[in-house]
Amino acid sequence: MSDRSLRGMRLGAQSMETESGVEPAPRQDVEYICEDGEKITVTFAADAEIPPTWTSNSGKVGVLAEGEVPEEEPEKPVRTHWDMLLERRSEKELEDILKDRLKILREKRGEKV
Repeated sequence: MSDRSLRGMRLGAQSMETESGVEPAPRQDVEYICEDGEKITVTFAADAEIPPTWTSNSGKVGVLAEGEVPEEEPEKPVRTHWDMLLERRSEKELEDILKDRLKILREKRGEKV
């Protein structure tokens, strides 16, 4: 008879604990509005720091409904390899190095210098 008491029960798949006495952490719903008027509602913990913008699943960026549009930080110009090279050497030094390397290369090939 005892083996029949577990019939139909998925052992290990479900918890036998009840949720009585369990209190979820305090939460707050925050609303963001996209440029096209789409509203995004995100749930945060009550003590969480709320970001000024939020990107939705569709890729749209929403701004806090009650907030202001955050100021965009100025972007740094992209540094190229040439810019970084010029930080270490002058153009005169680079020309001298190029001449020396070309001389060595031509000597290896057997060319007249």
